[in-house]
Amino acid sequence: MRRAFVLAVLMLAFAATARADGIWIDHRTAVLRGLDKVTARVSVIEAGVDGTAKFGALEISVRACRKRPPEDTPEAAVYLVIREAKGGQTAELFKGWMFASSPALSAMEHAVYDVWVVDCKVPSKSAKSG
Repeated sequence: MRRAFVLAVLMLAFAATARADGIWIDHRTAVLRGLDKVTARVSVIEAGVDGTAKFGALEISVRACRKRPPEDTPEAAVYLVIREAKGGQTAELFKGWMFASSPALSAMEHAVYDVWVVDCKVPSKSAKSG
């Protein structure tokens, strides 16, 4: 019940701050952060749209990376598919949009790993993408 209330409040907050024209700019690279709760190690993960990055036992596929224009309230949204490879099999853990400004709005639930969105960017020549 509490989670539903929090989601409703956050959705109203997004609606209140969104521009009437709803402009989002597509980007080609997602910047994520991953936390390994066992080692307490935080990693920066960059993955290109339609690419896959590995983080521990996770395979993170980016399907879309969108960002608000610079004159708007900062926001990045990434559509992710996160799978865990275990024992030769793969299990889907998360599929959906994650928002940089509200990581708890749509979070991946896992005992060992946390993944959240930091930003979207156009890949530089030195950046590795999935």
